[in-house]
Amino acid sequence: MPHKYPVLHFPLRQRLGRWWQKLRRKLRMDHWFPHLPVAVAAALLGLLSLFDGISRVAPAFPAMLRMKPVLHIGQIAAMRGLGGLPEAAAGAVLLAMSFGLAFRSRLAWVIALIISAATLSLMLHQAELRWGALTALNGVVLVALIIFYRYFSKSSLAAGTMFSLISVLLLLGYSVFGSFVLGQGFSPPITNLVGALYFSVVTLSTVGYGDIVPKTSDARFFVISMIILGITVFATSISAVIVPLVNGRMQRLLAGEKKRMRQDHYIVIGDNALAHNTYRELKTRHLAATVILSNQPENPWMAPDDLVVGDASDIETLRKAGGDKALAILALRADDSENAFIVMAAKELGGKARTVAAVKDSKNLQRVRRVGPDLIIAPDILGGELLAMAISGEELSGDNILKNLFITTTDASVPQPAQNKT
Repeated sequence: MPHKYPVLHFPLRQRLGRWWQKLRRKLRMDHWFPHLPVAVAAALLGLLSLFDGISRVAPAFPAMLRMKPVLHIGQIAAMRGLGGLPEAAAGAVLLAMSFGLAFRSRLAWVIALIISAATLSLMLHQAELRWGALTALNGVVLVALIIFYRYFSKSSLAAGTMFSLISVLLLLGYSVFGSFVLGQGFSPPITNLVGALYFSVVTLSTVGYGDIVPKTSDARFFVISMIILGITVFATSISAVIVPLVNGRMQRLLAGEKKRMRQDHYIVIGDNALAHNTYRELKTRHLAATVILSNQPENPWMAPDDLVVGDASDIETLRKAGGDKALAILALRADDSENAFIVMAAKELGGKARTVAAVKDSKNLQRVRRVGPDLIIAPDILGGELLAMAISGEELSGDNILKNLFITTTDASVPQPAQNKT
């Protein structure tokens, strides 16, 4: 028995995207993916690195308890150089930052990215470029942090302050411990924890009096690691605390009170002539309109406050644009399948908004109709029919033109706002 509707052949990319969106909605992945898996992987890497580093540094503990510095780093066979010390410190930092990753903290993402990259380089150097299980896990965490960077965008003054304080304390502990263990590598030697604390504070603060100078290669490499980590941690910590304060103050000065979420507006989705003209005509009639684009346009054709960047087929993007309080959501992209996905997302979002879908190819018309938009607009189909009617000498009827241009799938029409807002 032949199909009632023609088959719409989606490209492979569109089919995969449709399958992925269904899977995300079914598993409610917007609430936990990918930030929770990345946070768990970072926590696991931090624990393993911390335990591995402590197991290699453990032979140095008796010397510390006797308050005597190690005579030479070669006497501690378990440490195999200085590798165990930075590995343990990096593991502790990653473990702390994993909690921030679970809450999508941008500061935690920056610190975790830098620490995992540095740890991976150290592991590959110590293993002479041979990959092990811990090294592979470090590589996976690093790649995941890079791929999913956009999901870690939340900034909070309280969270930033907490993670900054934790990072500074861990860095200070790493510096004091390493300076004491490598005491004989400095001139004059560092023989107690007070001297190690003094040298750490002077070095990390970039004061550098020069009264204590590293002499051995081990001590110099350790000081290099202190400087690199210090610059990174202090720079990210200051930006995490100061920048939100300055931005908040500037926004209050320039924009006044925070704007309320829009409502009774129209959402235009697309970056083509139809979307441009629709937005312009809505603004001409003093109607509130919001535009959703997948990328920031090089030449913006809308007001800055009217633009929302994101995937319009994602419910969170529609909610960010106020889709649940909009009068209508107009899917005007050039791809019919993308417009169908947008209509499906708008239906799932709920609210009072009517849905409008643009169709370019006549063979997709019935399939888009099955998605259930309240109105279908087919300007390209109309253009072909008008041309055929004109060259064949048929009479151009206004009713036929409107019938082919606007195809109503329900009895309801797009609602009008209560009053025009100037």
